[in-house]
Amino acid sequence: MPRGNNTQVTEFVLTGLTDHTQLRIILFVLFLVVYAVTLVGNLGMIVLIWCSPQLHTPMYFFLSNLSALDICYSSSVTPKFLTDFFGKKTIEFVSCFTQLYFYAMGATTECFLLAVMAYDRYVAICNPLLYLVVMSRRKCILLVVLSYTAGIICTLVHTVAAARLSYCGPNIINNFYCEVPQLLALSCSDITLNYIFIFVFVGFNMISTNLIVLMSYAYILVTILKIRSAKSRQKAFSTCTSHLTAISIFYGCCGFMYARPSSKGTRSVDKIASVFYVVMTPMLNPLIYSLRNQEVKDALKKVLKR
Repeated sequence: MPRGNNTQVTEFVLTGLTDHTQLRIILFVLFLVVYAVTLVGNLGMIVLIWCSPQLHTPMYFFLSNLSALDICYSSSVTPKFLTDFFGKKTIEFVSCFTQLYFYAMGATTECFLLAVMAYDRYVAICNPLLYLVVMSRRKCILLVVLSYTAGIICTLVHTVAAARLSYCGPNIINNFYCEVPQLLALSCSDITLNYIFIFVFVGFNMISTNLIVLMSYAYILVTILKIRSAKSRQKAFSTCTSHLTAISIFYGCCGFMYARPSSKGTRSVDKIASVFYVVMTPMLNPLIYSLRNQEVKDALKKVLKR
């Protein structure tokens, strides 16, 4: 529709999770605790890695960046989500697209970083003698920079393409945060180009990162099966379990949200999936790596003794 014949939307209304007063109080306390654990856990992981010389390895360098990303995309959504339990569930046009950018940038960069971490595990297990040579500090920094660059560019394209559209009403987003598919559904402009961008960029991101993860773990599995000692096999596989768990949770929630058809009857399910993907996953990553990793436990004990 021509822009001149329509009133441009200046804010969006978020439906949130629930309108029940008693349930709102319970959910507010629950998600406030989750967000506090997310911040403490991820900041603690970054500080622990920085303070512990035994954790100054490529694996933990990537892990510290993963924690930083979890803080970024959780903080872009959760504070607003918490205030909406007792405030007016509206978000200004600029604030909506700012939230969209930082949330999507963090999530997209995390996809690439998880793929980089899979490659790191492949080198560590399949080429252990050359590990520190192959995964040099310069190469680790380059891989992290490339992950951030890919996340920034891809998200910038989607955000700018969505922000340039005309929104002339309705302005109700049936969720607790701004995301591209629901914003496109509210637009009264031609969104063909936006879907082309989604198909090209998201398709490339998912295919490339999944291929790296699958190929890395295929080589890892073959290498582990060739090890004769059961104890050595278990030790080799234990270095991958935390990363495999983090990947399973991240891609599992992502796939459940975006890889199935959505309808009016599944919107409440979509909201619950969004809670796990946006709010819960950033909290779980530091717990997974701390509870299932003996090196992190030992480093934490040494720091606490100081």
